[in-house]
Amino acid sequence: MSVRIRLRRVGAKKQPSYRVVVADSRAPRDGRFIDVIGFYNPRTKPTTITINEDKARKWLSQGALPTESVASLFYRAGIVDMRSARYRKEGDVMQGAAAATAEPQATAAPVAPEAPAASATPEETAAGEAELAAES
Repeated sequence: MSVRIRLRRVGAKKQPSYRVVVADSRAPRDGRFIDVIGFYNPRTKPTTITINEDKARKWLSQGALPTESVASLFYRAGIVDMRSARYRKEGDVMQGAAAATAEPQATAAPVAPEAPAASATPEETAAGEAELAAES
């Protein structure tokens, strides 16, 4: 059984609002769910996002995967960091890397080499290494 955190549509016809729910991935979009952890209304100005952070973190720690939409809501609510690869599909990460390294098929003129990047000071390097160590 694969557990997903996703949006469940509620509201009147042509007036959507959504509940953020934890559900089995095989269940219908508006069907059976395990837990309600929040609410999202895109029709208000500004958009209303209400998520129970404790419940969201609990389900994430137990292995529930958010959909792309819910991961975006979690980022906007300050619950997760979008740079974390575990909240993205593996195919998306691979496609992004492949697209960045792909060479163009034919070039009309040679491309000039880029200027070398400025080197970091020892203090900046140490700060960056400490930040990386704190993330892992």
